[in-house]
Amino acid sequence: MKIFLMRLVTTFLTSRTLRNMRRAIHAFRRKLKGAKPTVYYFHQADDPYSHLAAQLLTKLKSRYRVELVPQLVSAPDDAAAPERERLKQYALRDAARVARRFGLAYATDAKLPEPARVEQTAAALATAIKKGTFAEVAPQISAALWNGDDETLLSFAADKADTSPITAMGDEKRKELGHYLSAMFYFEGEWYWGVDRLHHLETRLQEIDLDTAPAGTPAIAPLQNISLATKPASKSKPVIDYWFSFRSPYSCISARRMWRLAHHYDCELRLRFILPMVMRGLPVPRVKRMYITLDTKREAECFNEPYGTIVDPVGPGAARALAVLHHAIPLGAGEAFAELGMRAAFADGIELASDKGMYDVARRAGLTDEQTHAALADESWREVAEENRQALFDAGLWGAPSFRVDGKPAHWGQDRFWALEEDILDAIAERNA
Repeated sequence: MKIFLMRLVTTFLTSRTLRNMRRAIHAFRRKLKGAKPTVYYFHQADDPYSHLAAQLLTKLKSRYRVELVPQLVSAPDDAAAPERERLKQYALRDAARVARRFGLAYATDAKLPEPARVEQTAAALATAIKKGTFAEVAPQISAALWNGDDETLLSFAADKADTSPITAMGDEKRKELGHYLSAMFYFEGEWYWGVDRLHHLETRLQEIDLDTAPAGTPAIAPLQNISLATKPASKSKPVIDYWFSFRSPYSCISARRMWRLAHHYDCELRLRFILPMVMRGLPVPRVKRMYITLDTKREAECFNEPYGTIVDPVGPGAARALAVLHHAIPLGAGEAFAELGMRAAFADGIELASDKGMYDVARRAGLTDEQTHAALADESWREVAEENRQALFDAGLWGAPSFRVDGKPAHWGQDRFWALEEDILDAIAERNA
């Protein structure tokens, strides 16, 4: 009964029907009050992703008939941002890559700013919120922080005493609306993270006739996808490390794109399975799980990936899947089992903790019942999973999905496949040279 209810609830929770219902209710309430469509934007002074998002605020305001309400917020708590120091270092270099992709400004040698400079930046931003000039001046203030331009920061003559109450109000608003991160946009019940998810917000605003641009005008921040360009001749195969987890929704919707990339460019693909974060002692708060579940559904729709009927494999389900995968890889069935196993948990509603569910998935991946039985009796996968986890940490990351090619800097998240594709092409060129 529990599994049946889980399937039922998650299917409805992630359905377009419920999403459309929520949107209609929010729109009805707005019209009933005679209020303007309002987009909230949550900015953290020392967050590189906030720096990128801030550069698009004036474009958003000028193109869409919405009221933009900026909020200054503090960093998320430890439960929402595990491995905080790794996250800070990764964000520095990842934001630089995103900036180049979207044509945004970013310091070429950005470093973590000193606390005093962050405090000064936050004070300047708080003053801009009070004056109603945030969208216009936030990019300049933020650029001054990352470029070490103290003269520009001083020119905004902020009152430091005003920072705490403004930030407290922003934190309270973010909590009230139900989130934990910065660089977030919120519109009538849904959240959109930074430059990467702005296309979802733009699509929604277009659908309700709030776009002033002519039909067919490109989005401010369009969805980024792989191109599968013509493969250059290569003297040898680039090597892709792919870290993933059977409990990661983003791993589920990224697997087939990884196979396509690796096969198209004739790469050697190393499947580096890891235990789910919560099984490694890293907490995942409920608000974070909810956001990830709904965000994954939107992303899955963009890439035509099945997703939504979920039976959480945490615990025995994930462990058993890793045991079978460990045996499937040398048998040439690793990709098939990994894809089918993740789809079982997040799209097909199959319980991986049960023999019926596990053996069914394994058979469809090409394994015999005898091979599956032997795999489930073998605990050697745990040592390999730990080696993979340590390799991931050595690469500066901690979560799934993550990937890299030929030992280059690793990427985290299913929305970085365009970066992986660029790295593959660079690796082929380097090998040929």
